[in-house]
Amino acid sequence: MNWSGLRVLVTGAAGFIGSHLTEELVKRGARVRPFVRYNSSRNLGWLSDLPPAVRRELDIFAGDLCDAEAVSEAARGIDIVFHLGALISIPYSYAHPREVVETNVGGTLNVLTAARDRGVQKVVHTSTSEVYGTALYAPIDEHHPLQGQSPYAASKIAADKLAESFFCSYDLPVVVVRPFNAYGPRQSMRAVIPTILAQALTGDRIRLGDLSPKRDFTFVEDTVQGFLRAAETDDAVGGVFNLGSGKEISIGDLVKVSLSLVGRDLPVEQDDRRLRPPRSEVRRLCADSSRAKAVLGWEAQVSLWEGLEQTLAWMAGRANQFPKDQYLV
Repeated sequence: MNWSGLRVLVTGAAGFIGSHLTEELVKRGARVRPFVRYNSSRNLGWLSDLPPAVRRELDIFAGDLCDAEAVSEAARGIDIVFHLGALISIPYSYAHPREVVETNVGGTLNVLTAARDRGVQKVVHTSTSEVYGTALYAPIDEHHPLQGQSPYAASKIAADKLAESFFCSYDLPVVVVRPFNAYGPRQSMRAVIPTILAQALTGDRIRLGDLSPKRDFTFVEDTVQGFLRAAETDDAVGGVFNLGSGKEISIGDLVKVSLSLVGRDLPVEQDDRRLRPPRSEVRRLCADSSRAKAVLGWEAQVSLWEGLEQTLAWMAGRANQFPKDQYLV
């Protein structure tokens, strides 16, 4: 696909994956309208981290995903929508389930409705591997049962089903991508890899929750390529696609790899604040991304070691942005 001149709306553009996707779209010549949550300080999140030449090309739209009129206006004249906007913190969803549902489900309904009414050519909707819950079999393909083990996961299951319903009911050209534990530069301390690396760089210990769960970590640049391929591939419409490496590692082993990379040997302590309720903890996630390879021509390219090296290099120059002892929900 030739992205030059295409008008693209990215919700959640100020976030981790969204900022990387926005940057790549601008580099490819797209006319990008990032949808960001309004705030009086004009804080643009990770969009402020983009090169000035990229920021100058952005048509920033400030609003709230829960405001249907704002979303409709943002979609005016748009060719392709990448919908990443959501409340994604699982611990936050325990404390504020209603807000998470209203944002993730209601916001998605607003995006889908606006895309339908504005004649958008394609919508790429962002799901999450959390919708699968603890693996009943591994690797997990797209036929795996969906399990709402947290309010966040339940909200994303509902949002995914709304996307499916708009494809079936209104012929809206929707593709659902399901990233598995993306990581890399610009990720917040809410996530486990920045948490580990920040403590490994400057702390005297590593404090985490449960070390036994296994995850499939995928470097953000690979994840972004999956999003782009989903938009570029006509045969993807109506489909759901896992975006994962197909390799799993326990959090405990991830700590060992990270400490080896940093070149330090630190004790590891359990922080009970970081533990999920027992039935809510997802014990194992490992992706079968063969459908993405077959239909999208996508597969992960960056190894965990290479991705951690790039993440560490980025974090090392920003140590003051990553307080090592602060637990962020």
